[in-house]
Amino acid sequence: MPHSFGMRARTRHMFKQNFKQHGSPNLSTYLVHYRVGDIVDIKANASEQKGMPHKFYHGKTGIVYNVTSRAVGVICQKVVNGRYLEKRVNIRVEHVRHSKCRQEFLDRVKSNALKKHEAKEKGEKADLKRLPAQPRESRVVSIKGNVPQTLTAVPYETTI
Repeated sequence: MPHSFGMRARTRHMFKQNFKQHGSPNLSTYLVHYRVGDIVDIKANASEQKGMPHKFYHGKTGIVYNVTSRAVGVICQKVVNGRYLEKRVNIRVEHVRHSKCRQEFLDRVKSNALKKHEAKEKGEKADLKRLPAQPRESRVVSIKGNVPQTLTAVPYETTI
């Protein structure tokens, strides 16, 4: 049998739409503002074939370097022979969305600014260092009034 190596080969599950999400994209997809420097996630929408990225870029994150009326230019990293190459891909807006990878960082910047302001009012130094998740504290489990129970499997019986 011949073997297909086309642009959309092996994308049956990759490009499928979610349950009850079939059909053309919502209008809000086209109304999103993209600016140069924004971080975007590339997720191809199979209901719109124009401007669809190659399957390699599906799920990748990149930075917008160019904005046109219907599309955005995105810089991505691609591993070729063990080194990272900067690839510039032009993709229509139906296939990109703003990434949420920086949201936690931006929230932390706001909370740190608030902590600094409160510490300055009190006249002390703000402690902004993050700590890794610590081990849980030890506990003692009492069996007083709570007798341990032994669980066993119920034997299988046929009623025929």
